[in-house]
Amino acid sequence: MLRGLYGWSFSDPVQVWQACFFRCIFTHMGYIKKIHHIAVICSDYERSKAFYTEVLELEIVREVYREQRDSYKLDLALHGAYVLELFSFPSPPPRPSHPEAAGLRHLAFAVDNVEAVVASLQKKGIAVEPVRVDEFTGKQFTFIADPDGLPIEFYRD
Repeated sequence: MLRGLYGWSFSDPVQVWQACFFRCIFTHMGYIKKIHHIAVICSDYERSKAFYTEVLELEIVREVYREQRDSYKLDLALHGAYVLELFSFPSPPPRPSHPEAAGLRHLAFAVDNVEAVVASLQKKGIAVEPVRVDEFTGKQFTFIADPDGLPIEFYRD
């Protein structure tokens, strides 16, 4: 077991180097404070809007139709904090999720009770993967997919 500069423990020297490198870049440079939001492009705006607002229960902050782009932009919040932009564009190419491709892998939401989330999603007719346990943290998690197949994870906080 190796110890990183900041007291982290890793079994792989590469993990120590990566953790220290990213901590130095993103913390000590001082310009990045937090993740502001995530942007998602959808293929069916109304279906995706219903999914994110009715199934995931994110709150609408602002909805704008941008005529010059023939595109909607929907700003969504979680418990009052702006977290997600939902965009529509005419004929966006499909996102490869299976097999996994380079780029954004999934969105993850912290939850207190994974099994309660599963029950709530299933009542709404959403297919939920079996609950698994993270082999490194011992915490439960599961996945669903948004209307375009983007994986969404619920991870016990």
